[in-house]
Amino acid sequence: MSLEPVLSRIDDDLSGATDRLLALLRIPSISTDPAFEADCDAAADWLVADLKSLGAKAEKRATPGHPMIVGHFDGDGPHLLFYGHYDVQPVDPLDLWDSPPFEPALEDTPKGKVIRGRGASDDKGQLMTFVEACRAWKEVHGTLPCRITFFFEGEEESGSPSLVPFMQDNAEELTADIALICDTGLFGEETPAIITTLRGLLGEELTITGADKDLHSGMYGGIAMNPIRVLGGIVANLHDDAGRITVPGFYDGVPELPEDVAAQWAGLGHDASAFLGAVGLSAPAGETDRTPLEMIWSRPTCDVNGIWGGYTGDGFKTVLPSQAHAKISFRLVGDQDPLKIRESFRAWVQEQLPPDCTVEFKGHGASGASAMSTDHPAFEAARQALSEEWPKPAAYVGCGGSIPIAGHFKSLLGMNAMLVGFGKDDDAIHSPNEKYDLESFHKGIRSWARILDAVTRNA
Repeated sequence: MSLEPVLSRIDDDLSGATDRLLALLRIPSISTDPAFEADCDAAADWLVADLKSLGAKAEKRATPGHPMIVGHFDGDGPHLLFYGHYDVQPVDPLDLWDSPPFEPALEDTPKGKVIRGRGASDDKGQLMTFVEACRAWKEVHGTLPCRITFFFEGEEESGSPSLVPFMQDNAEELTADIALICDTGLFGEETPAIITTLRGLLGEELTITGADKDLHSGMYGGIAMNPIRVLGGIVANLHDDAGRITVPGFYDGVPELPEDVAAQWAGLGHDASAFLGAVGLSAPAGETDRTPLEMIWSRPTCDVNGIWGGYTGDGFKTVLPSQAHAKISFRLVGDQDPLKIRESFRAWVQEQLPPDCTVEFKGHGASGASAMSTDHPAFEAARQALSEEWPKPAAYVGCGGSIPIAGHFKSLLGMNAMLVGFGKDDDAIHSPNEKYDLESFHKGIRSWARILDAVTRNA
């Protein structure tokens, strides 16, 4: 089956593809808010109908939460599974949107046309790049170039509580030669990227308690231990002067970056000053002996995400608080064990408590890092295919974030995942005025058509 007429069909039908995406974007499928349960169900129904229009055997599957969508398209050659999610983030604060978030539209900007609306980039626009590529193949050739399973989730933005049980219960049906995920982005503006490493994530919340009630600072200041003081010291001790994390055993399982990967990353020309300057910063604050891309993609981190205690309202109140609180997250790499780090972190905190202070912990998730093996022939085939579509050659890169589904595909189904996305850093995902460049949508569809062709020919 020839690729060129498929690419031509994609070009000719860009307006139709955009209209279909806008229709999906109008459905406010906010998974974390029960008020939008019916809308999540409607989005699932919309996608099932769209997959059926391609000739796929698709259905909505019930879960304790929002439904999963599973579709199958039989064919010869390799078996690919494509994953995406149809749920979106809440839109608050609504007053910061320049247009209604669920009234999506094409918009002219100084950098070109964009699709504006909640979910445009994360993840409805990205999901539909693959669906539209399949549509073009089907319309031109009457079939797809290989066997494909579609797997769409409706709870990704609310912690995926139904995902693992569903994958376990349907493991045989969902297992394929390789999984494809479109929930990532380009490197810069013109370099397509295949994510090969994802950091894991460990979340900890701690509450330090001193006195059994808030105290008057004039009567007890100086003699009573202040939990905020204790918490402040613990937070200050998390890093040494070189930016290394001081929790005992934290670096166990952290690999060194291979020389060939380091050389490829160096060739990307990452501008750390511009990266930080875009958010009003200037100097890297991580480990002093590491490059900026290493800090983002291949090194573990520890960050205080929230800290509070005492009186924080208007005016002033001279009080020694009974409690102080913090939320702390760790991004993990390599073979770091999140459960061992949790145990070590909690013991480390306990050791720093003075008399009369106690601590309570609350865990907020614990997932290890994921690393994809590029030995699978699909990876190099996809890299070459992407390089033919975009101005700059595709690169294997890391990702500072965490996408647990990639690890689940490996641990539960025994298959690698290939993460390819076309979002940009300025897409404002999770924020007001989310957008997806029309070029990203168009070239994303063309990219998946090329990848389907290349993976099938190189199987």
